[in-house]
Amino acid sequence: MKTIIAKADNENDIDVLNKAAEIIRSGGLVAFPTETVYGLGGDGLDPAAAKKIYAAKGRPSDNPLILHISHISQLRPLVREIPVSAEKLIKEFWPGPLTLIFKKADIVPYETTGGLDTVAVRFPENRIAQRFITLCGRPIAAPSANSSGRPSPTRASHVEFDLSGKIDMIIDGGHCEFGLESTIVDVSEDKPCLLRPGSVTVEMLEEVLGPIDIDKAVTAKPEAGERPKAPGMKYTHYSPAAKVIIVRGNEENMIKRINELISHTDKSLKTGVIASEETKDRYIADEVLVTGSRENTAQIASNLFKMLRKCDHHNIDVVFAEGLSENELGMAIMNRLKKAAGYEIYDV
Repeated sequence: MKTIIAKADNENDIDVLNKAAEIIRSGGLVAFPTETVYGLGGDGLDPAAAKKIYAAKGRPSDNPLILHISHISQLRPLVREIPVSAEKLIKEFWPGPLTLIFKKADIVPYETTGGLDTVAVRFPENRIAQRFITLCGRPIAAPSANSSGRPSPTRASHVEFDLSGKIDMIIDGGHCEFGLESTIVDVSEDKPCLLRPGSVTVEMLEEVLGPIDIDKAVTAKPEAGERPKAPGMKYTHYSPAAKVIIVRGNEENMIKRINELISHTDKSLKTGVIASEETKDRYIADEVLVTGSRENTAQIASNLFKMLRKCDHHNIDVVFAEGLSENELGMAIMNRLKKAAGYEIYDV
């Protein structure tokens, strides 16, 4: 298969988006930009399209997909009910980087939901995504457009590297604004529960709803055999080929410990550090990859997956990542780093 790569500067590049919509309607797969990461889209109501998505990514079929809509009116047919908690979140955060989990309607196939009786739905803010979904005329099932387990793609070139020859088309809409996948909140039960942190933070959610539950998989390693309730909960994710190790704690002790670990690493291995702007000049690694300033966690979030991918492009064997506070957006950043590291963490 030859993958078409077409540039779309905005939602008015209608020829490109019409071509992409035609591919979706004929059962094909199209990668498209959102404000979070690039999604790998297929017809969300077609079981065969869902199977193609799993095959292209090499993704386990019990890992649920997210349905993307382009207007609030498209939600009602997909779900059994819209709880009051969901209505409040929709009013505050849609369109935007928030996915909500509902009890699914019969129209949604189990192939899309990973066999669950719930369905994840998102209304993205990106205008290219909105126009594309509208032209498709149906909800679009779209996990991140990367090979399963790899860092999520924030640029079309990342998608091309992973999936060229495996999907029909990539819409190149430039760099994704937020750089981390959407926040996921389960509103299918009596009390809303955070399943995946993102740019819509716990603090923002609780300002609207009051106290919410946080699934233990957000901050700790899931138990073996545990069935994922949402994308990204069970399996190793976001991992470069390099071994990732997190070091967190007091800044001075953290820097000292990372340099000690580097000095004891086999000299035949190329070392790297994922560091902040403030500490970048203090390491003895072969390469230092800078995500941004600790005063700007949004910048760090936006650049995180790009730096994890750079580890592979620069042939780094072992990379040490600075830990962050898990307040606000730091929770989402650390959630992704922990999964990339397989939960290998040094506390200092």
